[in-house]
Amino acid sequence: MAHTAMSGTGTNAGHDPLQTAVWRLRSRGCWTDAAALLATREGADVAVQRTSLLVERCLFTGDGWDEAEDSLRTAEAVADDDEARGAAACERGQLAYAATVLSVRDRADEARTALGRAAALLAPGSAGRPLLDFRRGLIAEHIADSPQAARAAYRRAHAGATAHDDPLLLSFTWRHLAGLALREGELADARHGFTESLRLREELGFLVGTAPALAALADAEPEPEATRLRAEATRLFRLLGGVPSWLAHQLTPPAPAA
Repeated sequence: MAHTAMSGTGTNAGHDPLQTAVWRLRSRGCWTDAAALLATREGADVAVQRTSLLVERCLFTGDGWDEAEDSLRTAEAVADDDEARGAAACERGQLAYAATVLSVRDRADEARTALGRAAALLAPGSAGRPLLDFRRGLIAEHIADSPQAARAAYRRAHAGATAHDDPLLLSFTWRHLAGLALREGELADARHGFTESLRLREELGFLVGTAPALAALADAEPEPEATRLRAEATRLFRLLGGVPSWLAHQLTPPAPAA
């Protein structure tokens, strides 16, 4: 199963030195350090951003649940308008999704409810809608096992990410649309989507997401290219200390037959 997380844009149009530092840490899987940097600032937006980092850490490492829950409660408490409340609800839905797909605890109902609340709070043109659509696609694909609903949600997220110029989210929508294409045997579409996802992540320097992108593309490529891609994914996976943790089974070759 492909797991993912996507919180924020990963870009820094305003060239804020703090945001640049946060992105550099996040992109290398140092979520706790990135979240600590945000302790110097206040406000609902910062509270949600800090929470999103810790939620992403949970999904990539399977660890840090209590810290993410504490941060989420703070973000919910300081939310002062529908946009902030919707963003916090979106993070609650993602945290519950992560706990469910990683088999920590079944929180599928909580995930659906939270994302439904986010949908009611976020305006149709909100910058947070594409991320919400993407996460609803994750629920449809990995919890409800409804690829058609997932594809529709991913396409909405893809269009929204394009409109809002969010290349990091586009790297996720490309990858998950490609995964559905691969599932249906559409190799050309799968290859194209996985290639675009990898290209965007390499351009952004999203190192922690590059190994999964390489491994996904390997699944759609013939040999010997598939082996080369998996070897590069394994190198990055080890470089980052085994993150994302759920990638280990995909990169570990099967034991030889007795």
